[in-house]
Amino acid sequence: MPEAPAGTLYRGREGMWSWVAHRVTGFLIFFFLLVHVLDTALVRVSPEAYNAVIGTYKNPIMGLGEAGLVAAIVLHAFNGIRVMLVDFWSKGTRYHRVMLWVVVGLFVVTMAFFLPRHLGNVFGGE
Repeated sequence: MPEAPAGTLYRGREGMWSWVAHRVTGFLIFFFLLVHVLDTALVRVSPEAYNAVIGTYKNPIMGLGEAGLVAAIVLHAFNGIRVMLVDFWSKGTRYHRVMLWVVVGLFVVTMAFFLPRHLGNVFGGE
């Protein structure tokens, strides 16, 4: 059996990229929740400040950010289900690559349904 190079465990395969994507999307969702709690708390301090902050969110750049947030949540959720199956299903490790491609497919289909409507609202002015 060939030895792995010293100091490395991963070789850039699907499992590593799935791990990285799960951590990045988790951090992005946490950051959004932190900002959301803080801007919502403004309503108790100053309703005018709250209205000003919420007003800044009504632009196309924030609309794209919302699309990114939904993408992060969808990917994190589907990949989280895959992680649970790998951990708790006796055959999970055998099928982890297949399940990753199922996650990617579900992500693409979900975003294909979401993005046209959302971006139509963001850029169409509805």
